[in-house]
Amino acid sequence: MNKPTLSIIASEGADKSGTEDALRITVVSPNKRHLKDIVHALQEIDSTIIVSEAEGKPQQLGAFSNSPVPNVLIVDYEAAQTDDDDLAPLERLGHIYPNMAFIVLCDQHTPDFLIQAMRAGVREVLPSPVDTETLRNALQRVRQKLGFAPTRKGKILAFISCKGGSGATFLAANLAYALATQSNKKVALFDLNLQFGDALLFLSDQKPATTLSDVARNIHRLDAALLASSMVNVGPNLSVLAAPEDPALGQEVKAEHIDALLKLARNQYDFVVLDVGRHLNAQTIKALDHVDMIFAVLQITLPFIRDGKRLLDVFRSLDYPKDKVHLIINRHEKGGDIRMADLEQSLGAKVLRTIPNHYAAAAASVNQGIPIAKLTRNSPITKALNDWNEWLIRSPDQNGASWISRMLKRG
Repeated sequence: MNKPTLSIIASEGADKSGTEDALRITVVSPNKRHLKDIVHALQEIDSTIIVSEAEGKPQQLGAFSNSPVPNVLIVDYEAAQTDDDDLAPLERLGHIYPNMAFIVLCDQHTPDFLIQAMRAGVREVLPSPVDTETLRNALQRVRQKLGFAPTRKGKILAFISCKGGSGATFLAANLAYALATQSNKKVALFDLNLQFGDALLFLSDQKPATTLSDVARNIHRLDAALLASSMVNVGPNLSVLAAPEDPALGQEVKAEHIDALLKLARNQYDFVVLDVGRHLNAQTIKALDHVDMIFAVLQITLPFIRDGKRLLDVFRSLDYPKDKVHLIINRHEKGGDIRMADLEQSLGAKVLRTIPNHYAAAAASVNQGIPIAKLTRNSPITKALNDWNEWLIRSPDQNGASWISRMLKRG
């Protein structure tokens, strides 16, 4: 006769709004008092944790088909239960949910039990009943392993071309490099140009083993470890998630994949820099919905101005606030035919940054796949990027409009 499946109940306060990235923990114990004590300890450790509980034995655990899959499963064993067979349910769940972490609580256990627990994929074996500080330390180790600690709440910056050939990819890659090297920030560069992305080539000659389409294909097992392993490390603090090699594979990347990816990445990096190309589609718009700042890159020529106006009109139709979208003039030379004031009047927006024209240095950087700051430190482009980097680092608030307004006054 089959054992009844445990009924998993969300603890009081577990239905928190805005907690898509919160750690989910399910606690299982046959001891009602232990169960309540563990739940209380977890809530005391971190109020953002989403806790569910089930009173019963681990042998009654089934798949989480009718409840959210937890990131961590805490199982409290009674002394008489701690034999090897009791770990079989955890081993089975580990195969079904390879990214789930297990914490076992037990007041008596043998060396053989510890070995079997390791083989079953258990990360921590703690005494039962457990005290809050012991549980806190174990949970911190698990959070770090799963990529939930520390939570960074980083900024997401997007670069979009007003017209092809603007140099948006060059700026995205090199600003990401400046943030990682000059300011020692943990930075991710995501190439969201799904058909013809080549952002990695601006920083390195490494060939990616996996790309964005591979991550999308495995989105059901997306976590910090999978994301990190899917990226190319081009420096101690800078990693790049490359665009699909085959343009046809870009069709596998859906808006919901971008949504999950950016929710995770914001908590793993100080800055996430997106190169979105110039085509607006469901994937691009989903990405832009997440970002803190959009940098629309153009040059001061009539074709760029015309397409820039169209792009800004689209952003207005999407109800993006003015302090989210910023104009970046690339390859700027003083004394041109079109004055900056005329451009701003035509577009109905102020220019945030100008990047000077230094063709020789930029061309050498692109052709060699070496960041311009590394190749030509004295280039005016390098100086402009470093100033931009410092401007971003100075901002005290990551999302508010007030700091943007203050800094715009300094420009």
